[in-house]
Amino acid sequence: MELGDITMAIMAIAIIVMMIIPLPAALMDILLVFNVTFSLVILLISMNIEKPLDFSIFPSLLLIATMLRLSLNVSSTRLILTDGYVGKVIESFGNFVVKGNPLVGFIIFVIIVVVQFIVITKGAERVAEVAARFTLDAMPGKQMSIDADLNAGIITESEAQKRRLEIQKEANFYGAMDGASKFVKGDAIAGIIIVIIDVIGGLITGIVFHGLEVTEALSRYTLLTVGDGIVSQIPALLISMATGIIVTKAASSGHLGQDLVKQLTSYPKLLMLSAGALGLFAIIPGLPFLPFIALAGTLGYMSMSLDRASKQKDQEVEQLQKEKELEEMRRPENIYSLLQVDPIEVEFGYNIIPLADSNQGGDLLDRVVMIRRQCALDLGLVVPMIRLRDNIQLNPNEYVIKIKGVEAARGELRTDCFMVMNPTGGPIDIDGIETREPAFGLQARWISSDKKEQAELKGYTIVDAASVLATHLTEIIKRYAHELLGRQEVKNLLDNLKNQYPALVEETVPKILTIGEIQKVLSNLLKENVPIRDMVTILETLGDYAALTKDTEMLTEYVRQRLKRVITERFITGKSAKVITLDSRVEDLILDSIRQNEQGSYLAIEPSSVQKIRNSLVKLINNLNMRGITPIVLTSPMVRMYFRKVIEDYISFLPVLSYSELEPGIEVQSVGMVTLNEN
Repeated sequence: MELGDITMAIMAIAIIVMMIIPLPAALMDILLVFNVTFSLVILLISMNIEKPLDFSIFPSLLLIATMLRLSLNVSSTRLILTDGYVGKVIESFGNFVVKGNPLVGFIIFVIIVVVQFIVITKGAERVAEVAARFTLDAMPGKQMSIDADLNAGIITESEAQKRRLEIQKEANFYGAMDGASKFVKGDAIAGIIIVIIDVIGGLITGIVFHGLEVTEALSRYTLLTVGDGIVSQIPALLISMATGIIVTKAASSGHLGQDLVKQLTSYPKLLMLSAGALGLFAIIPGLPFLPFIALAGTLGYMSMSLDRASKQKDQEVEQLQKEKELEEMRRPENIYSLLQVDPIEVEFGYNIIPLADSNQGGDLLDRVVMIRRQCALDLGLVVPMIRLRDNIQLNPNEYVIKIKGVEAARGELRTDCFMVMNPTGGPIDIDGIETREPAFGLQARWISSDKKEQAELKGYTIVDAASVLATHLTEIIKRYAHELLGRQEVKNLLDNLKNQYPALVEETVPKILTIGEIQKVLSNLLKENVPIRDMVTILETLGDYAALTKDTEMLTEYVRQRLKRVITERFITGKSAKVITLDSRVEDLILDSIRQNEQGSYLAIEPSSVQKIRNSLVKLINNLNMRGITPIVLTSPMVRMYFRKVIEDYISFLPVLSYSELEPGIEVQSVGMVTLNEN
């Protein structure tokens, strides 16, 4: 056993022994002073703990303090009835506190008992009972919260065990406090009974055994009994206060004194109102002027001082914040934060702010979430977070879409209007403001809301301002998807794929290809609007052909051929395709111009021949568009990649496919041919 265990065992035995063995008066004085000191220490500790569990031993300590006090009551009763003298402490309380008047002492004793029993003990008992009940009822919910945090990875297993143990301790503590509060209640009742017994026993002892007169016996023994009762009830009152503080401390997380000063002085203006009320009482005839005016002046001074100190503290905090921000800006490493470039930004003028403000009914933030979902389903690309911000330098109705800090598109919106378009491509026969649909450049008009029904009757397509911006943003993301896919994004895709296909990923990366090489292949696919959702097929194809070549352009072609079903479904509607083919002279020219170097293959073709090819293609596209035909270019597999390079900077939107990328059941209909002729 350790020293603390031995001490507690000796103390428990001593408490029992004191009830049986008579104690000398001098020792009683020491023990009574110790009892008062012990109770005072418990009260001070209960006032300065931060949470009830910091004093978890309190229920057991309450039992020990109660037993100590009762044992002293028994010992003092023995001395009163046998010797008529209990020591200096009780006699001093009897003579000094109550001025030697037993009646006054008895009244004071009764008042102390009433305060302790009815006011403090009764309230503490009720609070402890309710706290215990609520704590037990809340345990399942707290346990579920811990399990949810553990499953979400917010906390570790050890932290979860610690929190579960704390909840269990809290429930045990409040349950013990509910029972321990009964000790205080019983102690108060026992104090009253002991005093009555002492008075009656003292009268009998004084009259029968010591031959005293009734008045002398009543004065002597009642005085000692009341003194003993007051000495006993003072520690009991301290313990009752400590019990009440402990059970009512659930809503506070600091020391009682600090919280008291902080919360009572947090409202200087209310102190000033109280001072004004006291000042009014001071001038009312019949009421004492000096006490009210003194307190009014004190509260008024405190209010002004606290208000001045609060303002000064706010200024100091603001100054420190500015100095901290300035110091942070001066630190060399913080320059790196200025280099951060957001992948996607949307800046808009102040008239467009309501579209992004949910408090004003705007749903642009929800549409951004849907855009990211749509791009994931359509392209297989996880779009980075899209930053929305206002820019006072823009026109009120203007917005700008930036990709990696560079402007990619610009447009104008009228938030109080609707955009209408004629689905047939004809003129729009309705009054409004002429404009162009920003995503596809179609002819459109802004109309007021009262003309919406008229536009619907005419069969026009009607779009609100938020949808116009969302559509434009979606098309820009698709156009620049290859730039948004970096090595980190590819690694995230591979990590996600590894959960279901670990063997495939481990075999391919990094044994056969690096993340950078895979990123180039995926970017090539996205650049031509080919989805990368089927990562399994893409990786399997790369694993099959990477042993033959490390040229990412050639690997892209192999992947495209393996994704023929995806490409056919994406670019061809139905079972027939209207295509533009290449003249044999054009294909021969391209094949003869292919050159090889250490980095791979490239095309060495004369600029004049490139211009002829482009002019011929543009002429064909314009003629077909006038006929309502949206064509694709169909080439041989060896030529496709190089022909795409010839036209990608000139006509980037035109799909270029090879025969190997079409499903066998597709019927091909040639509607034009690219030649080298001038006309």
